[in-house]
Amino acid sequence: MEIFWNTIAQYNEATWWTQLLITAAGILLTTQLYRKPTLWAKRSMKIYMVFLNGWISVVYYMMYCGARGHHHILAIFWGVIAVLWLWDLFTGYTPFERNPKYKVLVGVLYAMPFLYPLLSWARGMEFPMMTTTVMPCSVAVFTIGLLLAFSRRVNLLVILFLCHWALIAFSKVYIYKIPEDLLLASATPSTESFYAAQHGRTQLVRLTQRYRACHLSVLQELL
Repeated sequence: MEIFWNTIAQYNEATWWTQLLITAAGILLTTQLYRKPTLWAKRSMKIYMVFLNGWISVVYYMMYCGARGHHHILAIFWGVIAVLWLWDLFTGYTPFERNPKYKVLVGVLYAMPFLYPLLSWARGMEFPMMTTTVMPCSVAVFTIGLLLAFSRRVNLLVILFLCHWALIAFSKVYIYKIPEDLLLASATPSTESFYAAQHGRTQLVRLTQRYRACHLSVLQELL
């Protein structure tokens, strides 16, 4: 657990200003999708998601989490999500068409990345040894909220990866004493049931049952 928090502290000390810029860019691009959902705005968001997930893979895991066991496997995990967004950028599979039905839930999910540092501060932690808005779980919950807001058609593989990541948040709460990850874990049931309704419950249940056991067992061991 000490290694885990030390790597977070090193990451925050070295990248806090970049994290602020990344967060600001995410707010700006998300706002643009709501106000002027042009083709350029949609492509810009996908480029941002490629960068954001690539950042988690390369900068967070490869550069600053080298002291953790099997960090390269987790880097590959987030690298795959970045590649999925890159594929989406060129194919245009996710059209980012607004679905206002879940706007209350979406608002809660959008707020969660900012609740991570607030909860860390509330339980007595101080910068740099605290969670921030540009970390794996914060990025995951933001992505879930974004796709839920624009959910006419989404990349199911991205959702499947993020749902698996959300499920292992339960183990991190116990192993690394991170109650903040209850935020992401709490998003899992509603997200899976929503996408099951949108894209076919049978298909999602089949995919989840096939891959969940494998992903959870491996990732829980790595974390």
